[in-house]
Amino acid sequence: MPPGEAVTPDDLRRTSTARVVRTLREDGPASRVDLAGRTGLSKATVGVIVARLERQGLVGPADEPDGPATRGRPARPVALLPGTCWGLGLELNVDYVAVGVVDLAGVVVTVEVRAVRPEADDRLAVLLDLLAEVLDAPSCPDRSGLLGAVVAIPGLMDAERHRVTWAPNLVLAGEDVGSRLAGLLGPDVTVHLDNDASCAAYGERWHGAALGAAHALYLTGTVGIGAGIVADGRVLRGAAGNAGEVGHVPLGRPGVPCGCGRTGCWETAVGLGAMLAAVGAEESGTPVESATAVAARAAHVPAVRAGLEAVAEDLARGLAVLVSVVDPEVVVLGGYFGALEEHLLRPAAARLDGLLPSPSQHRPALVPGRLGITAAAVGAAELAMEPVVAGLVGLPEPAAEVMPT
Repeated sequence: MPPGEAVTPDDLRRTSTARVVRTLREDGPASRVDLAGRTGLSKATVGVIVARLERQGLVGPADEPDGPATRGRPARPVALLPGTCWGLGLELNVDYVAVGVVDLAGVVVTVEVRAVRPEADDRLAVLLDLLAEVLDAPSCPDRSGLLGAVVAIPGLMDAERHRVTWAPNLVLAGEDVGSRLAGLLGPDVTVHLDNDASCAAYGERWHGAALGAAHALYLTGTVGIGAGIVADGRVLRGAAGNAGEVGHVPLGRPGVPCGCGRTGCWETAVGLGAMLAAVGAEESGTPVESATAVAARAAHVPAVRAGLEAVAEDLARGLAVLVSVVDPEVVVLGGYFGALEEHLLRPAAARLDGLLPSPSQHRPALVPGRLGITAAAVGAAELAMEPVVAGLVGLPEPAAEVMPT
């Protein structure tokens, strides 16, 4: 809320409801007494909020009783119920598109991925087709519960105008992605654009390898390299919303040309194409499939292992800079990196230990992502619900009620 603006009863109702929803999402089921303790709200206010959420079908009794007994009747915990309100996450990437649905209870309802041919397919048209199939599927929740949609894109965008401004590995600059999606989702659904690495970091934070981590660094491992940063449990965006664009910073080897038109970008040293060139291999399907084939060769071809050692060195050098700046609890490496854990992540972790300046500096674990190429779509769906969870936007309200103080 802007400083100095008067707080209205609707503002109080929305933010108080968000506090209850947020703690149920993050900390699990709780009795009304426990919810009052968690949120700092009065027991009467919590009671009104929970009753309203029950009427909306958003909360219900948890499976097991919890909390202290009260005057002969045990305190019954409540939990968020699946399948009501939900967020929609979409991803446009170089060689695939994805659609994910996550509900307010934190259930990943569905994630669908479809390959695209970069030289032949209209990626956005393929995404629209896939989205139509997901929306028509029996597993998709009722459209009335859709809280918002976020599209993950590998590049920079003007979020306010819903336009891609720079995507060196895609032909999307200037594309009005939001308006093309509005035809399927309807004019009442807000469509936001976001960076794919930021979305993937949030997906891994809620459902994957960084589950529960308040501070995490995520690296994509596809054709491009991007970073998503989670700080205090939230995505770190920076002044213009473009924090984490590390693939085209000069962390690579000087003089090596990059697809962005410059030289020495980190992507030219640790991107998928760089890794395949280092081992003398070609793409064979998705990034993960290509890396899996390389891992099989590395088991018995010394030259392949040597090429991967060079990539691991470049990976460690770049991570030493990022880790020193961000100080994450964990570094999650997505995309192709996970298929080469033995040959890239482990040697990079060992090399990173020696590159950090102080022995007292935290050494984060380097772990492969758990969500694979679905991470960005899952994270985008989570981010689509973030305005509600943060109390910036309210849930659909029942009949007007008086909020106790």
